Amino acid sequence: MQATKDVDPVTLTVVWNKLISITDEMGGALRRTAFSEAVREGEDFSTGLFDRHGRLMAQGNFTPGHLGAMPYVVGHLVKQFPPETLREGDTICTNDSFLGGSHFPDFFMMTPIFLEGRLIGYVVNTAHHVDVGGAFPGSQAVQGVSEAYQEGIRVLPVRIGRNWQLDDDIVRIILGNVRLPDKVLGDLKAQQNANYVGCKRAEELFADVGVEMMDNIVETILDRSEARARELIGALPDGVYSFDDKLDDYGPGSPPVEVCVDITISGDTVTIDFSRSSDQVPAALNCYINYTRAYGMFAIRIISEFDVPQNAGVERVVKVIAREGSFFNATFPAASGGRASVQVRIFDAVNGAMSKAVPDKTRGAFTHWCNPNIGSNHKSKSRWVMYDLMFGGYGGRAGHDGEEGMAPVMNCANIPVEVHETNNPILIRRLEYLPDTGGAGQFRGGCGLRKDVEIRDAAVVTLLADRHKFPPYGLLGGQPGALSRTVLMRDGQEQDLGSKEVRELEPGDVLSFRLAGAGGYGPPERRARESIEKDLREGYITPEGAHAAYGHTPETGE
Repeated sequence: MQATKDVDPVTLTVVWNKLISITDEMGGALRRTAFSEAVREGEDFSTGLFDRHGRLMAQGNFTPGHLGAMPYVVGHLVKQFPPETLREGDTICTNDSFLGGSHFPDFFMMTPIFLEGRLIGYVVNTAHHVDVGGAFPGSQAVQGVSEAYQEGIRVLPVRIGRNWQLDDDIVRIILGNVRLPDKVLGDLKAQQNANYVGCKRAEELFADVGVEMMDNIVETILDRSEARARELIGALPDGVYSFDDKLDDYGPGSPPVEVCVDITISGDTVTIDFSRSSDQVPAALNCYINYTRAYGMFAIRIISEFDVPQNAGVERVVKVIAREGSFFNATFPAASGGRASVQVRIFDAVNGAMSKAVPDKTRGAFTHWCNPNIGSNHKSKSRWVMYDLMFGGYGGRAGHDGEEGMAPVMNCANIPVEVHETNNPILIRRLEYLPDTGGAGQFRGGCGLRKDVEIRDAAVVTLLADRHKFPPYGLLGGQPGALSRTVLMRDGQEQDLGSKEVRELEPGDVLSFRLAGAGGYGPPERRARESIEKDLREGYITPEGAHAAYGHTPETGE
């Protein structure tokens, strides 16, 4: 489709920004009314606004994995519930792995927007629910889960609400299959709140501007976004760029997962192909294609420096593929509950390949991240699930050291210690950066993070991490970061755990999560002396580490 007439720049800018502000306001409503720590503090949710043709117009500044999958989810939902079957206040929902965000904890909700009885678009949000049933608390275990049917309740596209009221019968079925029904119900209602806000704001905008003019503006937005994306891709050197990496394994005793990407840049389009990667695995770590598309698109967007908001116009320029049955294009009922652990590796693989084309726009590998779920078991005194997010460091890049303690490739937030201790029978014993873990380089990688959690009730932990075996790579002579460790401390003894292990815990146990350091950028011998001294003062490296990595002795400055 094309715009039927020109739109003046002022009107275009005002309306475009208003569309984005609607999705941000939806996110605010979702955050403020959510019940779980995952959504309220961790901000593990996303929002989007679509036109009546099901095309993404605007999205909130939230999680790329949700947002990149959202257009495909909407396509499936609209196919199942055509416009003529929808009414104002309807809410359509799914958490299906293949149709949605590729694991069951992510519930997508879509609501049609009507103006004077006419369908004008859709508001959509998704939120990660802290538990949706299945074999283990948190519904993200990798080890011991071989098919989707073990991972919790599966909700195919269903009309979960009418007239802005959730259907009690459907909700009762969902809540009967989860460990924390109060939190799940609260978050479902928060999602409906977000869509209500989005609908009302969109109705106001369309009424003010006019439906026909809005159609024209949307076409202009999409066309200009596409043109700018093509311009930026066209500025990259043509060629095929490849990179290979590995995930530790898919559970104790299993082989590594090959992560292989080939990126073809041809004129003003790019194809990102993960087909050389491993086959799908018999554990809950696989990626369905929606998830692979989401993070493949996000990675190339960052490296190509797209400076237009994400929408359907930008999506016309980037193609992300993988052979069917591979790890990155799994076929149902492949288990995928722990697929969140792969998001950083998708970005790192694309980043590694693109370093051969535009090294100044890439960085050393991230520290990865850690997303453990610790919850009650059959011996526990109460019912609880602790969902945690731990973030280490960014890789070094041209002109800049890597930052510490920030979420890589997702806009989630650290959940405060006080929130965890208030809601769960645990005590955080230690939370600190790990010196000497960031990869040495002209620009060093960010340090890893250590978090020690004491367990005060019988529990089970499902670990979701990586980089225990294959360190985050450095670029252009930069050194890799230190490896991750997950340590169980019991009765004065330490035992290393696998990055995706499931383990029963006893009161008094301490889990010590020690994230990898990020990769460095550029030869260490080029690092400025004043930068080394600053790292020493701030505790990012020790005197011994400074000497080993850079040959730097603080006493003499040599």
